[in-house]
Amino acid sequence: MAKVQIIIGSKSDMEHAQKAQAQLAELGIEAPIEVASAHRTPKKVISIVESSTAQVFITMAGLAAALPGFVAAHTIKPVIAVPLEVKVGGLDALLAAVQMPTGVPVAAVAIDGAKNSGILAAEIIALNDPAVAKKIQELRASWSKA
Repeated sequence: MAKVQIIIGSKSDMEHAQKAQAQLAELGIEAPIEVASAHRTPKKVISIVESSTAQVFITMAGLAAALPGFVAAHTIKPVIAVPLEVKVGGLDALLAAVQMPTGVPVAAVAIDGAKNSGILAAEIIALNDPAVAKKIQELRASWSKA
């Protein structure tokens, strides 16, 4: 059972999704990737969200970046947005991710911050999973040795 579900708006976002997936795998967390667009395939997005047993969603999109908010509108589980740089330095996607209306929150990491999205998702899971918490502590300890 996957604890994190990654949803990307386009196949062109796969490189970023794989960075998040690899970071999560390093922490022992399975995270499948699905391609589904809030604009082009909204019913598919809803189906993924409603059928998922994941505890956290990571969403990645550029331009209008409607995907994070669209996912958040269909779940009460945490949604993490990774705004992707496509135009205007990714600021359009960043602003779309953080300007959510009251009641539909989305957490956002840096533009193209896929690895951090994996770490943030793992930290959320670590609240109830001591094994993941230990792996995160070990990861952080390894940074201080670098």
